[in-house]
Amino acid sequence: MLESERRSKMELVTGVKKKETLELRELLEAGRIGTEVRVNGAIHTIRDMGTVAFIILRKREGLVQCVYEEGVSKFNLKDVKEADTVEVSGMLERSEKAPNGIEIRLGELKILSEPAEPMPLPISKWKLNTSLEAKLNYRPISLRNIRERAKFRIQEGIVRGFRDFLYQEGFTEIHTPKIGAKSAEGGANLFRLEYFHRPAILQQSPQFYKQMMVGVFDRVFETAPVFRAEKHNTKRHLNEYTSLDFEMGYIDGFEDIMAMETGFLQYTMTLLEKEYARELKILNIQVPKTKEIPAVRFDEIKKLVAEKYDRKIKNPFDLEPEEEMLISRYAKEEWDADFVFVTHYPSKKRPFYAMDDPADPTYTLSFDLLFRGMEITTGGQRIHDYHELLAKMEKRGMTDEGMEQYLSAFKHGMPPHGGLGIGMERLTMKMMNEDNVRETTLFPRDLSRLEP
Repeated sequence: MLESERRSKMELVTGVKKKETLELRELLEAGRIGTEVRVNGAIHTIRDMGTVAFIILRKREGLVQCVYEEGVSKFNLKDVKEADTVEVSGMLERSEKAPNGIEIRLGELKILSEPAEPMPLPISKWKLNTSLEAKLNYRPISLRNIRERAKFRIQEGIVRGFRDFLYQEGFTEIHTPKIGAKSAEGGANLFRLEYFHRPAILQQSPQFYKQMMVGVFDRVFETAPVFRAEKHNTKRHLNEYTSLDFEMGYIDGFEDIMAMETGFLQYTMTLLEKEYARELKILNIQVPKTKEIPAVRFDEIKKLVAEKYDRKIKNPFDLEPEEEMLISRYAKEEWDADFVFVTHYPSKKRPFYAMDDPADPTYTLSFDLLFRGMEITTGGQRIHDYHELLAKMEKRGMTDEGMEQYLSAFKHGMPPHGGLGIGMERLTMKMMNEDNVRETTLFPRDLSRLEP
C-alpha cells in the first residue's frame, strides 16, 4: 500500500474538540445576549402554561430556562418529557425571574435520548422531601436534585483544597495499596479476605505506607478509601469512607501538624467562597471560622466541660459522642470557635506508633480536631526512633511478624515526623449541618448497604 493510501485511511487526533454547544458559564459571558445559541442538557422540569411553556434544562453548572412558544418553536411540546436529554437552539435573552438571569427563546429541539420509565422521585423539587432510605435506594436519580448534588460539589471543593494546599506546601501525592497483610490500627474491626490462599485484610489506614514514604519524599499525602469492619449502625459511622491523609517529616512537634491542618482549612474555606459560591448559596451555608483554632488538653477540656455542664466524667481515657458535642458547644460559647483541637490523648487509646509525651508517658503528643460536635481528624507525632518503636511494641505485647518492611524504614533512619487523617464525609456532613453522614456519602457502605 502506498504511503498516500495509508494516510488517507488514517485520522489524526489533535486534542480536545471545540463543541458548538455552550455551557452555562459561556452563556453568561458578556456579549452573548441577543445571539443564537445551541445548548444540550437534561429536561429537569416542564411548566406548561398553554400557548407558552417553560422547559428547564439541567446542566453540570446549574439550570437553564428555555421558553417554548406555540407557533414559534419548531417542535411539538407533547413530544417532550421530563428526563429527556436534548439539544436546543434559540435566542438568548435576559430574564430576571429565570435561573441565572437568562433564558433561551426556543427555535428547535432535538431529543437525544428518552427515559424508559417515569422518575421514581420528584427530583425537580427544590428540596427532596423524601426519606434518606429512598434517596439512597435511588441514589443515581436522587443526586440529580439540585440541592443534593450541590453537597458533592462542596465535597469536591474540600478535596481540591486539600490537594492544592498540600502541593503548595511541598507535599507529594502518593497512592498506597488497600489490600495488606497487616493493619496499622490493629484490633478486631478488620475485613479479612483470602489472597491467593494467604490471609489478607483491607487496610484501615495508609498509616504504615505514608510513614515509610516520609523517608522518601519528606512530605506526602493521599486521598483514598479506608475500611473499618465496625458493627456500628449509627449516624456517624461508615464501613468504607474516604480519608484525607498526610504525613510530614522534620517537624519540631505535633503542633506543626495542627498548624498545617489549620492552613488547609483556611485555604479551603477561601476556595469554597470564591469557586463554589453558587453551591454555598443553594445550600444556604456559611463557611466556618478558621482564622484561629483553639487547642486544649484532653484532661483539661474534660474537666472544663464537666464543670460547666454539670456532667460526670464517665470515661477518663476517651471522648464519648456527647462529650464531643459539649466540647464544641464550650468552644463556641467561650471562644466563638467552630473548630477545636483536643490534644494529649491518653496513650492507652492511641496506636503503638504514637509518641508518648516525655513529660507524662500516660499521654501522647497527639490530637483530635472536633468540628461542630464531631471528631473529624485524628493525628499527632509518631515515634521515629527504631529502638523506641520496638520498646513500645514489646510493652504492648506485639510481635514484628508481618511488619518487617515497615520497621525497616526506621531501622535505616527516619526524621521526626507526624501526620493525620481527616474523614472526608464527616467534614462535608458538618459543613452541610446534616445529622447523618450518609447524606454526604455518594454511595454509602454500612452494616446493611452494599449497593447501589
